[in-house]
Amino acid sequence: MEMINAIGRRKSSVARVYLTKGEGKILINGKEFREYFPQTHIQSSITDPFATVNAVNIYDLNVNVAGGGFKGQAEAYVWQSLALW
Repeated sequence: MEMINAIGRRKSSVARVYLTKGEGKILINGKEFREYFPQTHIQSSITDPFATVNAVNIYDLNVNVAGGGFKGQAEAYVWQSLALW
C-alpha cells in the first residue's frame, strides 16, 4: 500500500494526515500522540475513528497540525481521518 495523504481543517487548525500500512503508530508533529495531546478525552477522539471501522493497529499515521488550540487541532485530524475511510 502506498502512502495516502489528505488535509483536514477545523476552526483555524489545519491537519495534514499521511496514512501507510503499519502497526498502529500515530505521530503528531513528530511526537507520539499521547505525548502531544496529554488530555485523555482528546486521546480517545484520536483513536476512536479506527475503532469504529475495526482498523486498530493496522495503519501508521504521521500527522502535521498547525494553528488553533489543541481541541481544534484534534478535531481537524479526526474529521480528516474519518474522510479517509
